[in-house]
Amino acid sequence: MISYNNLWKVMEEKGVSQYTLIKKYKISPAQITRLKRNESVSTHTIEMFCRILDCEVGDIMEYIRDDET
Repeated sequence: MISYNNLWKVMEEKGVSQYTLIKKYKISPAQITRLKRNESVSTHTIEMFCRILDCEVGDIMEYIRDDET
């Protein structure tokens, strides 16, 4: 599973709110919802967030292995 939990931490550190993403950067609220739910998003979306937040991909997303039991 890909987790975007770090994204919210980076946004807070950089002082970028969800409102700013929507209004200033024209990010779709649906994309934000997908990220909140750790659902798949395009690499274009990830690239936009890295550009906006001036960070690397690994700063905002993380792979979490699903343990099969």
